[in-house]
Amino acid sequence: MDSLVDMRRAQLAELIERFTVVDGIHEMPIEGLRMARLSAPSEPMRGIQDPALCLIVQGCKQTMLGEDVYEYDASRYLVASVDLPITGQVIRATPEEPYLSLVLKLPPADIAALVTKAEEASAPLPPPSRGLSVSRCDPELLDAVLRLVRLLDAPQDIAMLAPLVIREIHYRLLRSDQGGNLRHIAMPDSQGHRVAKAIGWLRQNYAQPMRIDHIAEQVHMSPSALHHHFKAVTTMSPLQYQKQLRLQEARRLMLAEVVDAATAGHRVGYESPSQFSREYSRMFGAPPLRDVERLRAS
Repeated sequence: MDSLVDMRRAQLAELIERFTVVDGIHEMPIEGLRMARLSAPSEPMRGIQDPALCLIVQGCKQTMLGEDVYEYDASRYLVASVDLPITGQVIRATPEEPYLSLVLKLPPADIAALVTKAEEASAPLPPPSRGLSVSRCDPELLDAVLRLVRLLDAPQDIAMLAPLVIREIHYRLLRSDQGGNLRHIAMPDSQGHRVAKAIGWLRQNYAQPMRIDHIAEQVHMSPSALHHHFKAVTTMSPLQYQKQLRLQEARRLMLAEVVDAATAGHRVGYESPSQFSREYSRMFGAPPLRDVERLRAS
């Protein structure tokens, strides 16, 4: 089995290296698929990770969720089952052996449609656990991913065949030890699905004042149950999650839309500029102006 995994991984590395050519993140013509290439280790980068399969074929990466650290390389893959504020850092990459990876989005609606037709729909659910987890690569999953990537050489076949191969990848993940987390986001009566709905509400309303009892009512949970299960999935409370969303969006506004710190803070829900600057500095290690100047210079 290991030799088959190694062969599939080498074939994927050759394809990804050919389709990326230069360092950076590259969107592919297959919906939901992107690839990354880096020739040197990166600085820690904060962002929101959507539900996705993250597969490295060369190099190594570290992903941090709260105080949890997930390190994975070409022997393991990572799955995010809900939207999560993370910090990612490529820790092994060289010009001779660049970091090569791909990310395939996992739309919860597609997973839900598959769960209802699979045997797993009637299996008992484990308690909700972390929305990030790492598993060892297996040849069946790598074979499906390889067939998906090879479609990039046959663009006329993508519209017809890519959805079928992606559906197989979803099925392989459901049958793996990642299945429990994915079923949680797909099954409407599960606690994990309710947490995912609360996360969705926060992402759409992050700039609004947050009342935990209002969100709990929206997702049909008690405030204490929501707080408990939300922290089990995300490592943080709903209020801490909202703060991460606000500060990351403020940073994006200052970089992409060139607004000043006071405007950015106000647009993401801060009434006090001093509180915004203080919490921004705590999260990013520098006040807004200095942080943005550093990012632009780099």
